[in-house]
Amino acid sequence: MLQLNRIHKVFNEGTLDEKVALDDIQLHLEPGDFVTVIGSNGAGKSTLMNMISGVLTPDIGKVFIDGKDVTSLPEYKRSSFIGRVFQDPMAGTAPTMTIEENLAMAYNRDKKRTLRKGVTKKLRHSFQEYLESLHLGLEDRLNAKVGLLSGGERQALSLLMATFTEPKILLLDEHTAALDPSRAELITNLTKEIVAKYNLTTLMVTHNMQQALDLGNRLIMMDKGQIILEVSGEEKQELTIENLLNEFQRIRGSKMASDRALLG
Repeated sequence: MLQLNRIHKVFNEGTLDEKVALDDIQLHLEPGDFVTVIGSNGAGKSTLMNMISGVLTPDIGKVFIDGKDVTSLPEYKRSSFIGRVFQDPMAGTAPTMTIEENLAMAYNRDKKRTLRKGVTKKLRHSFQEYLESLHLGLEDRLNAKVGLLSGGERQALSLLMATFTEPKILLLDEHTAALDPSRAELITNLTKEIVAKYNLTTLMVTHNMQQALDLGNRLIMMDKGQIILEVSGEEKQELTIENLLNEFQRIRGSKMASDRALLG
Protein backbone atom coordinates (compact mmCIF):
# COMPACT_ATOMS: atom_id res chain seq x y z
CA MET A 1 0.00 0.00 0.00
CA LEU A 2 2.93 2.35 0.69
CA GLN A 3 6.43 2.15 -0.72
CA LEU A 4 9.26 4.54 -0.03
CA ASN A 5 12.16 3.63 -2.28
CA ARG A 6 15.62 5.02 -1.50
CA ILE A 7 14.28 8.36 -0.22
CA HIS A 8 16.92 11.03 0.38
CA LYS A 9 16.24 14.59 1.53
CA VAL A 10 18.73 17.35 2.45
CA PHE A 11 17.82 20.76 3.85
CA ASN A 12 20.01 23.84 3.26
CA GLU A 13 22.38 21.88 1.04
CA GLY A 14 25.79 23.44 0.56
CA THR A 15 25.48 25.77 3.56
CA LEU A 16 26.72 25.66 7.15
CA ASP A 17 23.19 24.65 8.15
CA GLU A 18 23.09 21.62 5.85
CA LYS A 19 21.15 18.76 7.39
CA VAL A 20 20.44 15.30 6.01
CA ALA A 21 16.81 14.83 7.01
CA LEU A 22 16.20 11.45 5.35
CA ASP A 23 19.02 9.15 4.33
CA ASP A 24 18.24 6.30 1.91
CA ILE A 25 14.88 5.42 3.49
CA GLN A 26 13.40 2.10 2.42
CA LEU A 27 9.96 1.39 3.85
CA HIS A 28 7.14 -0.83 2.57
CA LEU A 29 3.71 -1.11 4.22
CA GLU A 30 1.30 -3.88 3.30
CA PRO A 31 -2.47 -3.18 3.36
CA GLY A 32 -3.63 -3.10 6.99
CA ASP A 33 -0.16 -2.60 8.50
CA PHE A 34 -0.09 -0.34 11.56
CA VAL A 35 3.46 0.93 11.99
CA THR A 36 4.58 3.04 14.95
CA VAL A 37 7.61 5.31 14.54
CA ILE A 38 9.89 6.39 17.38
CA GLY A 39 13.08 8.41 17.62
CA SER A 40 14.42 11.45 19.41
CA ASN A 41 14.01 15.03 18.16
CA GLY A 42 15.62 15.54 14.76
CA ALA A 43 15.49 11.86 13.84
CA GLY A 44 13.49 12.56 10.68
CA LYS A 45 10.03 11.45 11.80
CA SER A 46 8.13 14.59 10.79
CA THR A 47 10.06 14.83 7.52
CA LEU A 48 9.03 11.24 6.78
CA MET A 49 5.35 12.12 7.32
CA ASN A 50 5.65 15.25 5.17
CA MET A 51 7.28 13.22 2.41
CA ILE A 52 4.38 10.77 2.35
CA SER A 53 1.70 13.46 2.50
CA GLY A 54 3.27 15.51 -0.29
CA VAL A 55 4.35 18.53 1.76
CA LEU A 56 7.91 17.70 0.68
CA THR A 57 9.36 16.00 -2.38
CA PRO A 58 12.49 13.85 -2.20
CA ASP A 59 15.81 14.89 -3.67
CA ILE A 60 16.30 11.25 -4.61
CA GLY A 61 13.86 8.33 -4.52
CA LYS A 62 10.24 7.46 -5.24
CA VAL A 63 6.99 7.37 -3.26
CA PHE A 64 4.30 4.86 -4.27
CA ILE A 65 0.80 4.59 -2.78
CA ASP A 66 -1.32 1.60 -3.78
CA GLY A 67 1.06 0.92 -6.67
CA LYS A 68 0.87 4.47 -8.07
CA ASP A 69 3.92 6.73 -8.30
CA VAL A 70 2.90 9.87 -6.37
CA THR A 71 6.40 11.34 -5.99
CA SER A 72 5.52 14.50 -7.92
CA LEU A 73 1.86 14.66 -6.83
CA PRO A 74 1.20 17.76 -4.68
CA GLU A 75 -0.27 17.58 -1.20
CA TYR A 76 -3.77 18.77 -2.15
CA LYS A 77 -4.12 15.96 -4.70
CA ARG A 78 -2.84 13.31 -2.27
CA SER A 79 -5.33 14.47 0.37
CA SER A 80 -8.12 12.58 -1.41
CA PHE A 81 -6.54 9.27 -0.37
CA ILE A 82 -4.43 10.24 2.66
CA GLY A 83 -5.89 11.05 6.08
CA ARG A 84 -3.70 12.91 8.57
CA VAL A 85 -4.11 13.89 12.21
CA PHE A 86 -1.65 16.41 13.64
CA GLN A 87 -0.30 17.00 17.14
CA ASP A 88 -2.14 20.30 17.49
CA PRO A 89 -5.92 19.72 17.99
CA MET A 90 -6.47 23.09 16.27
CA ALA A 91 -4.80 21.96 13.04
CA GLY A 92 -7.22 19.36 11.74
CA THR A 93 -10.48 21.31 11.92
CA ALA A 94 -11.96 24.70 10.97
CA PRO A 95 -12.87 26.40 14.28
CA THR A 96 -15.37 28.91 12.88
CA MET A 97 -17.38 26.18 11.14
CA THR A 98 -19.86 23.83 12.79
CA ILE A 99 -19.24 20.15 13.47
CA GLU A 100 -21.56 19.28 10.60
CA GLU A 101 -19.76 21.64 8.20
CA ASN A 102 -16.39 20.19 9.16
CA LEU A 103 -17.65 16.65 8.62
CA ALA A 104 -19.17 17.59 5.26
CA MET A 105 -15.86 19.12 4.16
CA ALA A 106 -13.99 15.94 5.09
CA TYR A 107 -16.66 13.71 3.55
CA ASN A 108 -16.40 15.48 0.19
CA ARG A 109 -12.59 15.38 0.17
CA ASP A 110 -12.43 12.43 -2.23
CA LYS A 111 -15.55 13.27 -4.27
CA LYS A 112 -16.22 15.36 -7.35
CA ARG A 113 -17.90 18.67 -6.64
CA THR A 114 -21.52 19.14 -7.73
CA LEU A 115 -24.25 21.75 -7.32
CA ARG A 116 -26.35 19.46 -5.14
CA LYS A 117 -27.18 20.34 -1.56
CA GLY A 118 -24.13 19.90 0.67
CA VAL A 119 -25.69 17.89 3.52
CA THR A 120 -28.77 15.76 2.93
CA LYS A 121 -30.95 14.32 5.68
CA LYS A 122 -29.46 10.88 5.02
CA LEU A 123 -25.89 12.20 5.22
CA ARG A 124 -26.68 14.08 8.44
CA HIS A 125 -27.94 10.85 9.97
CA SER A 126 -24.71 9.14 8.89
CA PHE A 127 -22.68 11.90 10.55
CA GLN A 128 -24.60 11.36 13.78
CA GLU A 129 -23.89 7.63 13.65
CA TYR A 130 -20.18 8.26 13.13
CA LEU A 131 -20.13 10.74 16.01
CA GLU A 132 -21.92 8.31 18.32
CA SER A 133 -18.93 5.97 17.96
CA LEU A 134 -16.81 8.58 19.76
CA HIS A 135 -18.97 8.36 22.92
CA LEU A 136 -18.59 12.11 23.53
CA GLY A 137 -22.14 13.29 22.88
CA LEU A 138 -21.09 15.22 19.77
CA GLU A 139 -23.90 13.63 17.75
CA ASP A 140 -26.30 16.02 19.52
CA ARG A 141 -24.14 19.09 18.78
CA LEU A 142 -23.93 19.12 14.98
CA ASN A 143 -24.53 22.88 14.87
CA ALA A 144 -21.92 23.74 17.53
CA LYS A 145 -18.87 25.69 16.40
CA VAL A 146 -15.80 23.46 16.51
CA GLY A 147 -13.79 26.24 18.15
CA LEU A 148 -15.91 25.77 21.29
CA LEU A 149 -14.92 22.12 21.71
CA SER A 150 -12.24 20.94 24.12
CA GLY A 151 -8.86 19.82 22.82
CA GLY A 152 -9.76 16.17 23.28
CA GLU A 153 -13.10 16.58 21.51
CA ARG A 154 -11.46 18.37 18.59
CA GLN A 155 -8.80 15.69 18.28
CA ALA A 156 -11.46 12.98 18.32
CA LEU A 157 -13.32 14.87 15.59
CA SER A 158 -10.08 15.25 13.61
CA LEU A 159 -9.49 11.50 13.86
CA LEU A 160 -13.02 10.80 12.66
CA MET A 161 -12.69 13.28 9.79
CA ALA A 162 -9.41 11.72 8.69
CA THR A 163 -10.76 8.19 8.65
CA PHE A 164 -14.45 7.95 7.81
CA THR A 165 -13.74 8.09 4.06
CA GLU A 166 -11.43 5.09 4.64
CA PRO A 167 -8.22 6.58 3.18
CA LYS A 168 -5.56 4.40 1.64
CA ILE A 169 -3.03 5.76 4.17
CA LEU A 170 -3.62 7.20 7.65
CA LEU A 171 -0.85 9.39 9.09
CA LEU A 172 -0.91 10.07 12.85
CA ASP A 173 1.64 12.74 13.72
CA GLU A 174 2.04 12.63 17.53
CA HIS A 175 -1.72 13.06 17.69
CA THR A 176 -2.00 12.52 21.46
CA ALA A 177 1.08 14.50 22.57
CA ALA A 178 -0.73 17.78 23.29
CA LEU A 179 -3.51 16.19 25.37
CA ASP A 180 -3.77 15.55 29.09
CA PRO A 181 -3.34 11.87 30.11
CA SER A 182 -7.07 11.03 30.27
CA ARG A 183 -7.81 12.57 26.88
CA ALA A 184 -4.68 11.01 25.40
CA GLU A 185 -5.91 7.60 26.57
CA LEU A 186 -9.32 8.28 25.02
CA ILE A 187 -7.81 9.18 21.64
CA THR A 188 -5.43 6.21 21.81
CA ASN A 189 -8.35 3.83 22.37
CA LEU A 190 -10.37 5.46 19.59
CA THR A 191 -7.38 5.09 17.29
CA LYS A 192 -7.18 1.35 17.98
CA GLU A 193 -10.93 0.93 17.39
CA ILE A 194 -11.09 2.94 14.16
CA VAL A 195 -7.93 1.49 12.59
CA ALA A 196 -9.14 -2.04 13.37
CA LYS A 197 -12.70 -1.34 12.16
CA TYR A 198 -11.61 -0.11 8.73
CA ASN A 199 -8.35 -2.10 8.54
CA LEU A 200 -6.52 1.13 7.73
CA THR A 201 -2.89 1.15 6.64
CA THR A 202 -1.46 3.42 9.32
CA LEU A 203 1.82 5.14 10.15
CA MET A 204 1.96 6.73 13.61
CA VAL A 205 4.77 8.93 14.91
CA THR A 206 5.05 9.12 18.70
CA HIS A 207 7.53 10.19 21.37
CA ASN A 208 5.81 7.85 23.81
CA MET A 209 7.70 4.55 23.69
CA GLN A 210 5.04 2.64 25.61
CA GLN A 211 2.38 3.81 23.18
CA ALA A 212 4.59 2.69 20.29
CA LEU A 213 4.88 -0.75 21.86
CA ASP A 214 1.17 -1.06 22.68
CA LEU A 215 -0.18 -0.09 19.27
CA GLY A 216 0.29 -1.60 15.85
CA ASN A 217 1.89 -4.72 14.40
CA ARG A 218 5.23 -3.14 13.42
CA LEU A 219 7.64 -0.64 14.98
CA ILE A 220 10.49 1.31 13.44
CA MET A 221 13.13 3.39 15.20
CA MET A 222 14.71 6.36 13.44
CA ASP A 223 17.90 8.29 14.12
CA LYS A 224 19.65 10.96 12.06
CA GLY A 225 17.38 10.41 9.08
CA GLN A 226 17.79 6.63 8.98
CA ILE A 227 15.66 3.67 9.98
CA ILE A 228 18.00 1.86 12.36
CA LEU A 229 15.65 -0.78 13.76
CA GLU A 230 12.47 -2.52 12.63
CA VAL A 231 10.52 -5.15 14.58
CA SER A 232 7.16 -6.80 14.04
CA GLY A 233 4.87 -9.60 15.18
CA GLU A 234 5.78 -11.58 18.30
CA GLU A 235 9.15 -9.87 18.56
CA LYS A 236 7.41 -6.51 18.93
CA GLN A 237 4.91 -7.87 21.46
CA GLU A 238 7.74 -9.04 23.70
CA LEU A 239 9.68 -5.76 23.59
CA THR A 240 10.00 -3.39 26.54
CA ILE A 241 11.16 0.22 26.75
CA GLU A 242 14.39 -1.01 28.27
CA ASN A 243 14.91 -3.33 25.29
CA LEU A 244 14.46 -0.43 22.89
CA LEU A 245 16.90 1.81 24.73
CA ASN A 246 19.45 -1.01 24.86
CA GLU A 247 19.01 -1.67 21.14
CA PHE A 248 19.60 1.99 20.35
CA GLN A 249 22.80 2.00 22.40
CA ARG A 250 23.96 -1.23 20.78
CA ILE A 251 23.36 0.11 17.25
CA ARG A 252 24.60 3.65 17.76
CA GLY A 253 27.16 3.17 20.53
CA SER A 254 25.57 5.86 22.70
CA LYS A 255 22.42 6.40 24.71
CA MET A 256 19.28 7.82 23.13
CA ALA A 257 18.68 11.47 24.01
CA SER A 258 16.10 11.65 26.80
CA ASP A 259 13.98 14.39 25.26
CA ARG A 260 10.35 15.18 26.09
CA ALA A 261 8.03 12.30 26.99
CA LEU A 262 10.48 9.76 25.62
CA LEU A 263 9.63 7.22 28.30
CA GLY A 264 5.89 7.87 28.15
